[in-house]
Amino acid sequence: MINDNKYLKLVNYMKDLGKAAVAFSGGVDSTFLLKAAQEAIGDKVIGITVKSPYIPESEIKDVNAIIDKLGVKHFFLELPIIDEIKYNPKDRCYICKKNIFKEIIKLAKTNGIHHVLDGTNVDDTKDYRPGMRALEELNVKSPLKELNITKEEIRKFSKELNLPTWNKPSYACLLSRLPYDTKININELKKVEKSEDYLHSIGFKEARVRSYNDMARIEVNKKDISKFLNEDFIEDVVSNLKSYGYRYIALDLEGYRMGSMNAVIKDGN
Repeated sequence: MINDNKYLKLVNYMKDLGKAAVAFSGGVDSTFLLKAAQEAIGDKVIGITVKSPYIPESEIKDVNAIIDKLGVKHFFLELPIIDEIKYNPKDRCYICKKNIFKEIIKLAKTNGIHHVLDGTNVDDTKDYRPGMRALEELNVKSPLKELNITKEEIRKFSKELNLPTWNKPSYACLLSRLPYDTKININELKKVEKSEDYLHSIGFKEARVRSYNDMARIEVNKKDISKFLNEDFIEDVVSNLKSYGYRYIALDLEGYRMGSMNAVIKDGN
């Protein structure tokens, strides 16, 4: 076990719960939380993963691989895109989280578990995260946030625990790639998924494709923007993204930044 004060506090936190269900996405935070819970309470923890059109297939594959590695009891929960968010409202994350966690809580209770945990960390409080309000209202516990554990610390601990996610790029659901107040289209989500999978395959570890019907706005790390100065490279990117259904391909010169679609909210629009 890691001999670090914060990590030991986390383990003791979960020991006090006795049993727990972890909302498990296969990302950096929830993988670390699930592993720490396993160390704390063994087979008294379960993982629950949501499958929905806004979750890429690559993330589901990661979930399966991690569960195989950890050997934790695990459930998939298949959920549709609910009517309340079909026009991608600005409080989508709140509505969606509340619906998802109500279902996770139900499944946990059928397994005799009354404590549901999520992987929100203290750094997540710095961005627009209306979903956190839903977690609080449903009494979902966020031990990483409560114990002031940062993303950097989670990556450090994950590396020490030999978790494959220790250097995995941050991820947000595909709905965050669409403008607010526009109808959610499954085909649009598929275009985004294929485009981002392609960008990852050619070496962009962190890449987002913000989708505006027939236009794709590509965000990559600023240090990678210079790659787009190569004419042949540009042609390859344009050709691939057009094959997925886009007509216009744009590069965001500000580079990748988390939650860039939230700018309209922060600007008061």
